[in-house]
Formats: sequence, C-alpha cells, structure tokens
Amino acid sequence: MDIDQTAEELASDLGVDKEEVRDDLQKLVEYDVPLEEATQSLRRKYGGGGGGGGSAPSTKDVGAVSTDDASVTVTGRVLTVGKRTIRYQGDDFTIFEGELADDTGRISYTAWNDFGLAEGDTIRAGNAGVREWEGRPELNLGDSTDVETLDEEVDVPYEVGGDRSLADLSPGDRGRNIEVTVVEVEERTIDGRDGETDILSGVVADESARLPFTDWNPRPEIEEGASLRFEDVYVREFRGVPSVNCSEFTVVTELDREVEESATARKLGIGEAVRGGGAFDVELVGSLLDVRDGSGLIQRCPECNRVIQNGQCRSHGEVEGVDDLRTKAILDDGTGTVTVVLDRESTERVYDGTLDDALDHARDAMDKEVVAESIADDIVGLEYRVRGSLSVDEYGANLDAEEFDRVEESAADRATTLLAEVSE
Repeated sequence: MDIDQTAEELASDLGVDKEEVRDDLQKLVEYDVPLEEATQSLRRKYGGGGGGGGSAPSTKDVGAVSTDDASVTVTGRVLTVGKRTIRYQGDDFTIFEGELADDTGRISYTAWNDFGLAEGDTIRAGNAGVREWEGRPELNLGDSTDVETLDEEVDVPYEVGGDRSLADLSPGDRGRNIEVTVVEVEERTIDGRDGETDILSGVVADESARLPFTDWNPRPEIEEGASLRFEDVYVREFRGVPSVNCSEFTVVTELDREVEESATARKLGIGEAVRGGGAFDVELVGSLLDVRDGSGLIQRCPECNRVIQNGQCRSHGEVEGVDDLRTKAILDDGTGTVTVVLDRESTERVYDGTLDDALDHARDAMDKEVVAESIADDIVGLEYRVRGSLSVDEYGANLDAEEFDRVEESAADRATTLLAEVSE
C-alpha cells in the first residue's frame, strides 16, 4: 500500500483533511518510521484510537524492548546525547542521538525533534517508535512521541556521560567525548555529497589505544602532536575497526596537559582478533606457514595504485605498470590464521635487498618468481611478532603490517617463563 492510498483511507476513517494526513505520513516515513507504525501513530494523533488493527503502545522496561515492537512507552535515564546533521532523500535533518537506560538494560535512540534531552535526565518517552538498527532495537522519537522530563532519578548500572577512552569505543557509539593526542593528520579532497569536499583524516591516540579519525569540517586545532578534547563524536566501522568521526557539532579544544600515547599495541590471539571482526593497532604472534601468490615483484596502476595483472587495471584498463615489492604471508598461532601484508619497505628488509636488486635478480634468472621464492626461503617456518591493523571481510582476514619482527625466544621458552610467573 502506498502513501497516497493510506492517507486517503486514514482521512476517510478519521474525518480529517487528506492533504494534512498525507504530509504527516510522508514526514514519518522519511524518518524511517515503518508505514504501519506511522499509520497507527496518526490514528492516535487524530483521535482514532488504535483503529484499523492498531493498539496503544505498551509500557515496557528498556531491556524488554524488541524489534517486534512497533511503538512503546519507556522510562529511563539519558546516558548520552549527540547531535549531527544527516541527509535523507535530498534533505538535511539535524538529529539528536545517544543511549537511554534503566536498571534492566540500555537502548540507543534517535530523536528527530529537539526534545531538550540532557545527559543524566530521567525521561518518559510515550509512543516511541521502534526500529531495527544493526540487528538491535532502537527508539525513534518523532512528532508522535511525547517526551516528559521527570523529577525522580532512575538509578542505572551504566556510566552517565560520554567520556570514554579509545579502547572503550565501539562502532555505533554516539555523543562520545575523548581526550587524545594527534599522531597523524592529512588534509584530503574527496567526492562528497555536495561535490568536492575537504576533510582531515589520520590517527589519534591515548593511553589505551590508537584509532583512525575523520573530521568532516576541518579544524585548524587538529594538527600533529596536539593534545585535544573532542566533545560529541560518533563512531563508525571502517575496514572492520572503530573510526572516530567529527561532525559540524563536535567541539574541539586544546588541553593544558599532554596526552600520552600508548607505546604498545593490543595483544590478541589470531583467532580472537579475527572473530572480533577487525582491530586497529593490534599485535599478533605466530609462525609463518607460507608466502602467497602475489608476493615479490608486482606492478601497480599509476592512477589508483591497485595491483595489475598483465598490464590491466580493473578500473583503468590497460596501463603502464609501476614496479613494486610486496609480501603476503600466512601467519598461524594455533587459534587461527591471517594474511600478513608487508609493504615495499618491509619487504626489502626481509628480502635483504632493494627493488632495483629484485629487478636485477629477476632479469638474471629470467623469472620474476625467484624474488618471492627467496623471501619464502628466509621467513617460512619462523615465528614473527607483527603489529598493524587487521581487517576482516569477504576477502578474508588481512593484517597490514607496520612492524614485522622475528621472535627469537621459542614458544617453549615463553611457556616456561609464563608458568614461572604464575607459580610465584
């Protein structure tokens, strides 16, 4: 059933103006409210009760709200409030988003109107829509929602406020505040929703972790080495890891202290890291089982830097390839496997020669595969400690290595040391 037909039936049932009903219905649907739920909301708005199969929203604990609910009434404590602008069907909307909780659980929300929500407030949200977001229920607070701020305070077993360390951030977080040092930053021009757009991207760090970031409204305060407080950031998933995003409403201020950068990466077993769906700045230790095809001497497209085959780029067709070195090796620790990708610089170290040396080697042997074979002879069967960023997608688990070091201590020696520490 389309919006026009639904609006006509509603107007007839309720005895109200069709165009007014259609405008309200269109707005709710644009806010991602399901058509059936929007219909029920307008029946209540125009005094039609729950007619046409609708019913009054049930009152539920936060932890009991499910994706099977169309609308609910909940009472809870506002944990976080974020603000940003999104574009939907060509129009810009300013939304408020965060988390709401009671003693049974917590749930994310999106408010399409400014209800004056503030961290720590206890509110009752009547007739809040429910939608599924990334497999979980989320509250939609819109025109048909009645939000009341209550005097009594709901006790919750969760932290109120958005302050978090980088290690505690997860994709989907909204309204978070972080204090970090800027490790890397570059200005780039991308093809954005309004054409060419300048952004900042790079890496931020604190005592707990390092994460990538993007500032969609470049701020001069964000420069390498600066210690800054970011208020009201949201977190997306980028290549399997959390990525900090700054909107036009993010407030960035200089700190009067230096934020220390974590000197070590998070240490995980390969199986745990892969099951987690990716990790930024992680350390894995394992044995090199094999060097994969596509290692050694390769050629890249001069336009997009992709690896080409037989002079052909997937995006730019026939091109004059640029010579490069790369290693793709299988790392295994008994809990899982991952493909470690070494760039030219790291590959030159394990090959113990430069790109020019590799080209001479291949010409002398009249076979470019000898370079990959030489690398395999040197590293396969040995144990390595690898630090870098892990992505997990349809192409498998790949770790772009920043550090690649041989482990001189044997696994048996490490086990003996660990047992000695435990027994003390």
